[in-house]
Amino acid sequence: MPETKRPMLVALKIASELGFSIAIPLVAFALGGRWIDRHYGTSPWGLLGGVLISIILTSVMLVQKFAKMVKDIETSLLPPNTPKPE
Repeated sequence: MPETKRPMLVALKIASELGFSIAIPLVAFALGGRWIDRHYGTSPWGLLGGVLISIILTSVMLVQKFAKMVKDIETSLLPPNTPKPE
């Protein structure tokens, strides 16, 4: 199924991909930080550190994903037989 014929499916795919890219690291690092807090008695610093790390990692992942999406869109809009930019 070509992506140009199903824009709603493409939009849902992108939305779910971005949602998981944000939610999974946040939950994982928050739980890891919470475990550190309980194990070492450092509450709330482990949780806050885990959330901060997840925000940083998520930001880097999202920038990379958006850059790839923009590049893919730009190359798909080029006329046929045009060399693709590097």
